[in-house]
Parts: sequence; C-alpha cells; structure tokens
Amino acid sequence: MSAFFLGNPATGTGMAGPTADVDCPSMDIRQGASTYAVSAPGAEANATNLRYQVSIARASRECAVLGATLTIKVGMQGRILLGPAGGPGQIDVPIRLALVQEGLQPKTIWTKLYRIPVTVPPGQTNVSFVQIEEDLTIPRPSAADLEAYILYLGFDPAGAKEPERKKPPAKKPRASR
Repeated sequence: MSAFFLGNPATGTGMAGPTADVDCPSMDIRQGASTYAVSAPGAEANATNLRYQVSIARASRECAVLGATLTIKVGMQGRILLGPAGGPGQIDVPIRLALVQEGLQPKTIWTKLYRIPVTVPPGQTNVSFVQIEEDLTIPRPSAADLEAYILYLGFDPAGAKEPERKKPPAKKPRASR
C-alpha cells in the first residue's frame, strides 16, 4: 500500500511505460460524500440504531500516457466502524469515481460505481480496507482541457440501492416471409 501512495521512485508513477512529466487531473472528495452511515433496517437514523459508518481516510491517483490514451490509477484507503446495531459480516461499500470537466457547464467525462466487498470479522469493531482501480482510461486530453478536469471520489448511497444492470439479451432477428 505504501508503494502506491508514495509512488514508485524508479518510474516516478508506479505504472508501466509512462511518459515523463505526466500531468494528472486534480482529485477531490465530493462534498457530503466522505462518510457513509447505515442504520438498522426500518429504524430511524440515530446513534443507537447505527449499524456501521464508513469513511475515506486517504486517496491518491497517478497517471500514465500510453499512445493517445491517458490511464488514471486511483487508490483509496477507508475504515469501517461498527455501531451498536452492527455486527460481523460482509459490507458492500458503494464508491463512485467521476471524472468531470469543470466550467460554466460541467461535463462528466467518465463515471463508474464500485461495490467494494469488505468483511468485518467476529470480535472486530473496526476494519481498514484499501481499493485500487486501474480501469479509468480516456482519450488523452489537451493540456488546457486537462487543467479543467477534476477526479471526484465519494460514497454513493443512491447507487448502493440500484441493482446491477445486466445487458439485455440480444434480440433474435425476425423471419421474413
């Protein structure tokens, strides 16, 4: 983990084959999305009904230019704290990454919801976790456009409630008469 957050001194970025002096978009945690609290089902949200609370402790990113593409590697470290109504088991942590070109009319370039499974073992009241994503690849933007890009990270409770979308089956061609 420390190699990711501190970088690889041999290449300067830790990613294979990067171009020297690669600029990365700035990174920010969405306002109001740095913690995620879940209460007992059907219970009023308060301290006595808290099952768990998840927080982002730190995040980092590094970039590599490969031909005409820019690949961004994003890492985050988080912590789950169990509340009075919580217990051991698996928790799916809903994290959203979004690359946005800020301006008068912000434009979403790329976004994805991740459901990170974290297991809280019996006898533990808190667990740390690390998640690294390497699938953010976009066409290489101009330097001026890259200046306006911001990579947002945060919890997405609304996304946690959405079922995973599956591709519909391919339609069968109609027989001609």
